[in-house]
Amino acid sequence: MRNVYIVDGARTPFLKAKNKGGPFSASDLAVQVGRELLERQSFSPKELNEVVIGCMMPSPDEANIARVIALRLGCGKAVPAWTVQRNCASGMQAIDSAVKDIACGRHDLVLAGGTEAMSRAPLLFNQRMTDWFAGLATAKTWKEKLKSYTQFRLSYLKPIIAILRGLTDPIVNLNMGQTAENLAYRFNISRQAMDEFALESHQRVMAAQENKKLAEVLSSFADNGSFFVEDDGVRKDTTLEKLASLKPFFDKKFGSVTAGNSSQISDGAALLLLASKEAVEKYRLPVLGRIVDVQWAGVDPAEMGLGPVYATHKLLQKYNLQMNDIDYWEINEAFAAQVLGCLAAWESDDYCRANLGTEKALGKIDRSKLNVDGGAIALGHPVGASGARIALHLAEVLQREDAQKGIATICIGGGQGGAMLIERVSEV
Repeated sequence: MRNVYIVDGARTPFLKAKNKGGPFSASDLAVQVGRELLERQSFSPKELNEVVIGCMMPSPDEANIARVIALRLGCGKAVPAWTVQRNCASGMQAIDSAVKDIACGRHDLVLAGGTEAMSRAPLLFNQRMTDWFAGLATAKTWKEKLKSYTQFRLSYLKPIIAILRGLTDPIVNLNMGQTAENLAYRFNISRQAMDEFALESHQRVMAAQENKKLAEVLSSFADNGSFFVEDDGVRKDTTLEKLASLKPFFDKKFGSVTAGNSSQISDGAALLLLASKEAVEKYRLPVLGRIVDVQWAGVDPAEMGLGPVYATHKLLQKYNLQMNDIDYWEINEAFAAQVLGCLAAWESDDYCRANLGTEKALGKIDRSKLNVDGGAIALGHPVGASGARIALHLAEVLQREDAQKGIATICIGGGQGGAMLIERVSEV
């Protein structure tokens, strides 16, 4: 199996959904960042072997959105493209799919990542309205049509809010926030600890923006003339007192998970260029890092936030690594309770013995090495893009800090986890 290198990458600013459709569709976002990313390369877009994109909710006009994006980027009709979907880890799955094709020798140069316009999630007709339309469409005579009209009820107009349905697990009938409440209860995570974690996320993003540590973010320009140069979800005026004043959102009577200590619903795209050694040498490409491996794991859907615990354990076990062998960590901040729950699980002898089969706890992560520039609580979590974002930023952090190894890991709705091991290398 051949080595696979990250040679470049970029993302759009993550834009907070504001209860209305945002200025970009999911393909718009990917094309915005992809165009500039490809323009700075030494090869033509038509020399790509494939385009792989993760996306959860493409619009009706974006079937196989990866192909739409590839054609709009000028890759040409000969470059194939395909779309993947693994809920919150769709962007990481796209990268993993590209990695496997390069590693086995099928491809040498692939554009991979994820995109999502969550603000444009649709409202759907319910089944009764759908059945009524079907009856009206099949009515042949005016009497049959009249009968169909008289059978209509206003209740049929009650829509299905796609984003709420999509963020609810159909097996355990819990939304993602309720699964975070489960972790808070299981590991006795206090409301104050969650709010402190959320505040730290905002503070770290603000510091990263001020100190130009988010170099992968490219400006986005809308058709109406508006433009966006940085992530707009960060709340620069937030305080612990303001966070503490928010009411629980998912369990209003007994809960601790609020809108303030949860990730934001956002729009955004993140893309990476992946290459084999042959492509790096042929096009004289820089090397940002090497993707060593990706591991996936399944967990109880009611505790989906613990997915990183299991996926990371698989990585460490496979490569005979300890927690302290990893220089930097990116854990997607779906909820403060979810990240804190993973940390608590890794640090627990009892949990690791009972669930991972180890003799003792995996270990403790130095918080100064975790999400050093903030995370999804402040940045936002466009579900199709987040897995690609954390992988790209981790590679950037390893380069910036002259560090060697990093793990990017993400929880996945439905009860899964993904973890990617990235190694900084300066040459192939």
